Amino acid sequence: MAIQHFKDVEGGENKGLEDLEVPFLQDAKVVDSDDEASKGSGSIGMVLLCTFVAVCGSFEFGSCVGYSAPSQAAIREDLKLTLAQYSMFGSIITIGAMIGAITSGRIADFLGRKGAMRLSSGFCIAGWCAVYFSMGAILLDIGRFLAGYGIGVFSYVIPVFIAEIAPKNLRGGLTTLNQLMIVCGSSTAFLIGTVITWRALALTGLLPCIILLVGLFFIPESPRWLAKVGREKDFMVALRRLRGKNADISDEAADIQAYIETLQSLPKATMLDLLDSKYIRAVIIALGLMIFQQLGGINGVGFYASQTFAAAGLSSSKIGTVAYAIVQLPITMLGAILMDRSGRRPLLLVSATGTFLGCFLTGAAFFLKGQFMLLEWVPFMAVSGVLTYIASFSIGMGAVPWVIMSEIFPIHVKGVAGSLVVLVNWLGAWAVSYTFNFLMSWSSTGTFLFYSGVSALTILFVAKIVPETKGKTLEEIQACL
Repeated sequence: MAIQHFKDVEGGENKGLEDLEVPFLQDAKVVDSDDEASKGSGSIGMVLLCTFVAVCGSFEFGSCVGYSAPSQAAIREDLKLTLAQYSMFGSIITIGAMIGAITSGRIADFLGRKGAMRLSSGFCIAGWCAVYFSMGAILLDIGRFLAGYGIGVFSYVIPVFIAEIAPKNLRGGLTTLNQLMIVCGSSTAFLIGTVITWRALALTGLLPCIILLVGLFFIPESPRWLAKVGREKDFMVALRRLRGKNADISDEAADIQAYIETLQSLPKATMLDLLDSKYIRAVIIALGLMIFQQLGGINGVGFYASQTFAAAGLSSSKIGTVAYAIVQLPITMLGAILMDRSGRRPLLLVSATGTFLGCFLTGAAFFLKGQFMLLEWVPFMAVSGVLTYIASFSIGMGAVPWVIMSEIFPIHVKGVAGSLVVLVNWLGAWAVSYTFNFLMSWSSTGTFLFYSGVSALTILFVAKIVPETKGKTLEEIQACL
């Protein structure tokens, strides 16, 4: 799902977001180089523990966005919801997440990374409890909105925290776990939701939050945040816990301090600055990729997959839902491996081509059903089309736009640019998830042909406008823009 992919780029604040951009500031020779510290580290056990605790929030993120697909029919039947009411329930999570993502930078800077994760867990727990106890649409929507706000904050603070506590040589791999755990959470919700009730499925969403809240008592706060707020003693203690008691952390500590001083000396950008000719192409690329990512229909297809399979005439929509869940994880892992090998543009082009074919095949299946032709082939074609679509999306269009966005903006405008891009992405996610059921009622064939048309436009957009950023320094990327 598109809203799963917030690797290294979320937030909406000028300060917190920039902490993620270590690889790019390295190119400018102003950020920390922790090779010496990492070599002297006695153990990476604490770093791994911190990462495990943090990605429980990523798993929670996936659980939230994966909840509506397997539970749709049962919720509508039990609570007697209309199509419009369930569409609001399915989509309101994106409104909460949008608000959470936009406010997350300030929250993470004010409360700290651990404090922000505690707050997020609290919102998610309250949301799941509201869903569990709901007897009508109002409490159901409130719960979904609260959970959405929680995952909106998670979407920013988890990649920030992992990037700030990890040694440079492990940072990329550990940050990738954020995305993988989101997909794991979504797939798990899909699978479990086929065998338990929707209320029981809501309770399973509490488990990752509880593990995270307990785990936060055993891990240190981000050293970078502690240094930023002037807590020098706590900064050194946290850094030593992460690197090992026998590690020499003096060089790394000095580099982090220099890094923070450099960030604080950079000018603060505003939204109007993004209209400058120096940045306008980067803005067009980032916003264009996000718009195409969302209007391609990922959140409609993902949120309501089981109903799509049922509409196609599949005898048991659980079969399609399970297959959907199984496909996501390995393809996402493959995409992460290929991103730095094949490059960004090839992955985007292959991904958009695959989503085009998947939507076209699904649309063709619904067309044949409407014409009462080859009815025995319709379910197979619909499931194949949806699985082709989700596999293709997972390998490129899901994660790559966020990676490119994190690479094409200069560091001093990255925060405000991130705010704009996150806002556009979540607005698109809400629009698609809310309108999907109405579009399907209008014309199932037309819905998927529209999404396939968006994918075709995506291919043209990537081929003509999007640059390749693989293996380039920040300066080289800026030069090509």
